[in-house]
Amino acid sequence: MTAEPPVVTYVKSVNDTPGGRQQPEPTSPIHLESFTPRRSAWSLLRQPSLWLQTLQEADLELVRILSRTAHSSIGRLCAIGISKLGNGWVYIPLAIVILACWGLSGYKLILFGCINAGVTHSLYPLLKRRYRRRRPFLIDPELSSLLATLDEHSFPSGHTMTMTAVLTPIVMLWPSFAIPAALMLLCLAWSRVATAHHYPSDVIAGGLLGFGLGYPIALGLIAIW
Repeated sequence: MTAEPPVVTYVKSVNDTPGGRQQPEPTSPIHLESFTPRRSAWSLLRQPSLWLQTLQEADLELVRILSRTAHSSIGRLCAIGISKLGNGWVYIPLAIVILACWGLSGYKLILFGCINAGVTHSLYPLLKRRYRRRRPFLIDPELSSLLATLDEHSFPSGHTMTMTAVLTPIVMLWPSFAIPAALMLLCLAWSRVATAHHYPSDVIAGGLLGFGLGYPIALGLIAIW
C-alpha cells in the first residue's frame, strides 16, 4: 500500500490581502459602562423624579457659587449683616425714611407694610413645616452656615417673602422708591444664599409669594382707606 500524502492546511494571514496592503487591526470594544449617561430632555420629561433631581443639583450648585462671594472678610461681613437686618431691623430705618419724605401722611405706607408683614409671618412657617426642605448647609458638608438659623427648613425664604410683601404697598403708593426697593430685595436674596441658608429657588418662591399676597391686600387697603 502506498502512503497517503500528508494533508497540508494553509492558514490565511490577516496580511494576505490583495495588493499586499495590511488590514487594520481591530480596535478594542468600547465599554459603554465607562461613560456617564447624559440626561436628555425627553428622559427628564418622562421621569419627573429625575427632573426634580436635576433641578435640585443645579440649585445646590448655585449655592456653592454664591457662597464663595462670602469667603472674604468683607463678603462675610456683608452677608451676615444683611441677613440680620432682614430679621426685622431693616424696617426701622425704612419707616424713618418714609416719615422723613412723606411726613405724617406716610403712616399709611407703614401701616400697610405692617399688615402685610403680619400676614406673611403667619403663613410662611406653615409652608416650611409642610415642605420640610433641608437647608443647603445640611445637604452639602462643604457648605458652612455663617450664622444661626431661625428655623430648620428653607422653603420658602421667610425673609424674602416678608420684605417683598412689606415693600409692595410702599412701591404702589411711592413709585419712585421702586429702584431702592429692588436693590434691598436683591441684597437680601444674595445674603440668604451666600450664608448657605437658602437655595435660589427658595428666595424666588419667597418673592413671588410675598408679592402674590401683598399686592391684593394692598389693593384692598388702598381702596377702602
